[in-house]
Amino acid sequence: MKLHQTLRNVSKFRTVFDFGGREVAHWFPGHMAKGLKQMRASLKSVDCIIEIHDARISFSGRNPVFQESLSVRPHLLILNKVDLADLSKKQSILKKLEKLGVSNVLFTDCLKQRDDNVKKLVPMVVKVIESEPRFNREENTNYCMMVIGVPNVGKSSLINSLRRTNLKKGRASRVGGEPGITKAVLTRIQVCERPIMHLLDTPGVLPPKIESVETGMKLALCGTILDHLVGEDIIADYLLYSLNRLEKFSYVEKYDLQEPSDDIQHVLKRIAVKLGKTQRVKAITGVGNITVTVPNYTAAAYDFIRAFRKGELGQVMLD
Repeated sequence: MKLHQTLRNVSKFRTVFDFGGREVAHWFPGHMAKGLKQMRASLKSVDCIIEIHDARISFSGRNPVFQESLSVRPHLLILNKVDLADLSKKQSILKKLEKLGVSNVLFTDCLKQRDDNVKKLVPMVVKVIESEPRFNREENTNYCMMVIGVPNVGKSSLINSLRRTNLKKGRASRVGGEPGITKAVLTRIQVCERPIMHLLDTPGVLPPKIESVETGMKLALCGTILDHLVGEDIIADYLLYSLNRLEKFSYVEKYDLQEPSDDIQHVLKRIAVKLGKTQRVKAITGVGNITVTVPNYTAAAYDFIRAFRKGELGQVMLD
């Protein structure tokens, strides 16, 4: 199909996503509420708060509950997973964050074996801590930091990356691609020898109420809410809508489509056919029951979402 024809078709695509009156699932497990109380109680032994968030959603879903606790301690924001994010507007993100009172920001890719920005973290933390009074911890020569963030943004990967970089040691935290894997609250983990620096590893805490369905959908797309609570079909449709809106059409080539499409059923059918994701179902006809093979739309949606999360559909910025 000629390029101008394709572009004309794209111009007719949705400009607004229909959430169909959906309510974002209430996702605040018991260990999270308990964790929040313990985090607040342990603040007196903490010198600096390291908040980690997904760089693809630099603003969406940053927990307002954290902000209340943050004001009493120096604060550093780490925007992780930069390998998956489109950072062409990095400067405007930093300016916007500065207006919100966040001036200490670091972009990282904590899964990388060697990330130069992770090396900058310890000197940055020391500088931030020493610029403010330490009150009851004045006598202490070692530093203690608390790592916080919503689920599945890379808190455990950051801890492991710091240990790899500064102590040449392996993983101390279990890493998983599902939200809510770090359940033990407030474990002390050493991440540096000079100066002696410990981190308290905490589970991520999502706010009980996400400010809009769109924010919730962005969080779901980045894997911070369990998929089945929102529904793979709606997440896949929101992903397609987002890729088209951002003019990221690499899914067309990846799944052998003729052209960009705004129809999720059509896209999922193509994905199912390409990957051989089919299922046999019984159909009732006038001559009795027959078994037919149909595309497995759920499996196709799952593959589409997973491809996005692994960066196979290009780097994006959802905020």
